[in-house]
Amino acid sequence: MTKTIKTPSLLDALIPLVLLVLMMGSAVYLFADDSSYGPNQIALLLAMGIAAIIGLKNGHTWADIEKGIIKGISMSLGACLILLAVGSLIGTWMLAGTVPTLIYYGLDLLNPQFFYTATCLICAVVAMSIGSSWTTAATVGVALIGVATGMEMSLAITAGAVVSGAYFGDKISPLSETTNLAPAIAGTDLFEHIRYMLWTTVPSFIITLILFLILGLNEDTAGSAERITQMQQVLSESFSLGLHMLIPLFILLTLAVRKMPAFPAVSIGALLGGVWALVFQPELIASLATADNAAWINHIMVVWSALFDGVVFNTSDANLNDLLSRGGMSSMLNTIWLIICAMSFGAVLEHVGLLTRIVAACLRGATSAGQLVTRTILTCLGTNIITADQYISIVMPGRMYKDAYKERGLHQLNLSRSLEDGGTLTSPLIPWNTCGAYMHSVLLVHPFEYIFFAFFNLINPVLAIIYAYLGIKILRLAPPVSLTTEQK
Repeated sequence: MTKTIKTPSLLDALIPLVLLVLMMGSAVYLFADDSSYGPNQIALLLAMGIAAIIGLKNGHTWADIEKGIIKGISMSLGACLILLAVGSLIGTWMLAGTVPTLIYYGLDLLNPQFFYTATCLICAVVAMSIGSSWTTAATVGVALIGVATGMEMSLAITAGAVVSGAYFGDKISPLSETTNLAPAIAGTDLFEHIRYMLWTTVPSFIITLILFLILGLNEDTAGSAERITQMQQVLSESFSLGLHMLIPLFILLTLAVRKMPAFPAVSIGALLGGVWALVFQPELIASLATADNAAWINHIMVVWSALFDGVVFNTSDANLNDLLSRGGMSSMLNTIWLIICAMSFGAVLEHVGLLTRIVAACLRGATSAGQLVTRTILTCLGTNIITADQYISIVMPGRMYKDAYKERGLHQLNLSRSLEDGGTLTSPLIPWNTCGAYMHSVLLVHPFEYIFFAFFNLINPVLAIIYAYLGIKILRLAPPVSLTTEQK
């Protein structure tokens, strides 16, 4: 006999969410910065178990719930592979001198007072060119964090500038996956979607640049020149530097522009970094070798180790050692652990109908454009928090609200723009979201530290809501033309 599955109540849907918030808060209070290294994962798994129990109560079987968990985890495997490749990329690019070269020239070119603004603009241009906020953060973002260290600038503000610029460029690039996904879900044209987004993204980005300019002008840069000279000297003594060290970066950006998928492109970049290290950094590699083997075997072992376990440098500058000693696939394992736990929790919520129940409650009573856009953006944010994946935060609310926009006479461009304003932009602000965990891994700055400086990601959703309530650039569907008696 087939068991009847009950529709979950709103209380059913809220119980795991409230308990998760309480457990996450407790994890941050008890473990502080270490909360992402185990406590948050346990909180997510416990909340998943509670959601599963509610699903069992409502008639779902464990076998079906388990299938839902496996399906949810499988959706994140692409991101996990990219994370592993990025770990290798950072390791070999540190060893090859690619990132140290970027830092060296960046210290020469970037003025401390305009550094935050320049950081945001550089990341925006790169991300717009390649359509990837992740690749931008893992390459020029990592280098700019190094430059900030050399200038003794705030790493939290720098990370906020990197995230703001990377997500602005990603959001308006036709090469971006999310920029293609949102109009596909809403049923709009890609380039019409981008043009319509400019009305909220450009003003938000201008405000962002002004805020970074104000922060930069108020920075105390006394002593920066001496620190920059000292850091450049250590870099030049430890690495073979030169513009030819940037060739792996240009090749990776070219592959991205040509729309090669991220995993093979980043993997090629990582292997190319290993080759560059063998060719241009033989003395450095020799100093890092620990085994008693032939020189060529030791060289291969050091590069191999950089791919899976990163590199550890021992220069005369302790801060530089902390900055450059990183990378390797192993450095991404904790992030992958966090993503798997978060995706498992989100998968159970979706599979047993709790997420749908919450969205249905959110939609009730939304009649005006302002109310509908606000609820769409908040639903995308909530989905980012609950399911920990920006793609789900676009796809699920898009499916849920698509008919609601039509019924209220609103053009689907309003929906596609809202999906990006609420889904794409809020994802890097949540530590356990795939994007937030990724940014933490590559920039080494916790999302809770840079969240208040990721101005673009905060301003854009708010501006979109203000536009909706004021009726600014809210497209409405043309009413059907009634036929005259003669036409009939």
